[in-house]
Amino acid sequence: MRSQYVQPRSCFRALAVGLCLGLSFPAIAQQPAVWPDWAEARDEAVRLLGDLIRIDTTNPPGNETKAAAYIQSVLDKEGIAAKIYEREPGRGNLVARLKGSGAKKPILMMAHLDVVGVERSQWTVEPFGGVVRDGYIYGRGAADNKGKAAGYLEVLLLLHRLKVPLERDVIYLAQAGEESTPRVGIEFMIARHWEEIACEFALDEGGVIRRKDGRIQYVGIATTEKSPRPARLIARGTPGHGSRPRPDNAIVHLAAAVAKVGTLQLPMRLNETTEAFFRGLAPRVSPEEAALFAQLKDPNETERVQELFRQKYLGYNTMIRTSISPTMIAGGFRTNVIPAEAEATLDIRVLPDENLDELEAALRAAIADPAVEVKLSRTGRPISPPSPTDSAMYRALERAQAQVFPDTVTVPLLLAGATDMAQLRAKGVQAYGLGNVMTEEDSDRVHGNDERISVEGLGQFIEYVYRAVAEVAAAK
Repeated sequence: MRSQYVQPRSCFRALAVGLCLGLSFPAIAQQPAVWPDWAEARDEAVRLLGDLIRIDTTNPPGNETKAAAYIQSVLDKEGIAAKIYEREPGRGNLVARLKGSGAKKPILMMAHLDVVGVERSQWTVEPFGGVVRDGYIYGRGAADNKGKAAGYLEVLLLLHRLKVPLERDVIYLAQAGEESTPRVGIEFMIARHWEEIACEFALDEGGVIRRKDGRIQYVGIATTEKSPRPARLIARGTPGHGSRPRPDNAIVHLAAAVAKVGTLQLPMRLNETTEAFFRGLAPRVSPEEAALFAQLKDPNETERVQELFRQKYLGYNTMIRTSISPTMIAGGFRTNVIPAEAEATLDIRVLPDENLDELEAALRAAIADPAVEVKLSRTGRPISPPSPTDSAMYRALERAQAQVFPDTVTVPLLLAGATDMAQLRAKGVQAYGLGNVMTEEDSDRVHGNDERISVEGLGQFIEYVYRAVAEVAAAK
């Protein structure tokens, strides 16, 4: 009977651990509580992740089909059908599905295969080597986002091997182009192959399991996110010889404008997600930090607290307002020529309820210089309402957290970055961003040097996701 669900060695080990530790597992399909061997699952996922890291999918050019083909080969060996969809040659999106009874709508687990570039000279390990060292696996994409591609793949494999009866289809999507070219990835899949990934719930990236001082501080689930709306500042003046300084020097006007918007703090706007975040996190931080949370809405203290956030707590600061960061500046072509034009680019991340016309007006008012034109982009990832925190999926993630990370709390996050969940939320999908077990230092390495994730944390992530997906998708 048990061999129907799992290989005997893993089965007996899992049952023995559960009995010895007195663990309580939710029933699946009214069958005995048979669970995977989490250590074996972790080790397999580490191998999968190492293989994926060693496939260079730097975007541009991407070449995600190479990684998708590798995943397809893994699934083929398990008897799981998978198909690769390409909008452009080499930019592959892989879809695999475990069929359920159809009693409920599917759940989608998704992770992008492309990665950002590297500065090899700044790495202490080969960035595409998948090196395991001191309890971490290193490599570009380890955290963003091949770690989840491997973790979600492992969950799919476990559900298949255990022959878990499902009420929902469980879909796995490894997509291309998330790093700034979603036209070949999620946008292509929604526009041309929506029936392959249509779902009620989706799990993606964007959350975090925050480790601090050797303990899990909180499990954050991204229920909403900011949307990039970059802006261009264009200063114009009279060109001339560098030996004759001019009051309408375009570079001088541009520099002044950049300085003004670079220090501009747009008004704080808390919403349901951010208020729940600060409320839930307050018992898990120091008394001094908890006091700041409590004073954030105090009219007598809020300016002081917001300035402290700006200076010291950058993550909190970007959650409570639309943010502006000057990122590029260009002007001039010779040292002895005053140029006629100079331009700067602003990385603006807007809150979900931002009014773009009012934002552009605020930028112009702050600059207060008719020589500088402001052009705010109106296009980008869609802006949609947050995914609810009372859904079956969110509640299952809370219960999974209580089992895998029992001494902490689940809190919703407003993600400052952008993900492919934006397009799914615009289609009505309830999408939730999950994250790795990471310290602040680990988070700083994402898109940086020596990117890494914890081997132990990858194993915990797999158990966390498996328990939640099994609860939501399995027949009861």
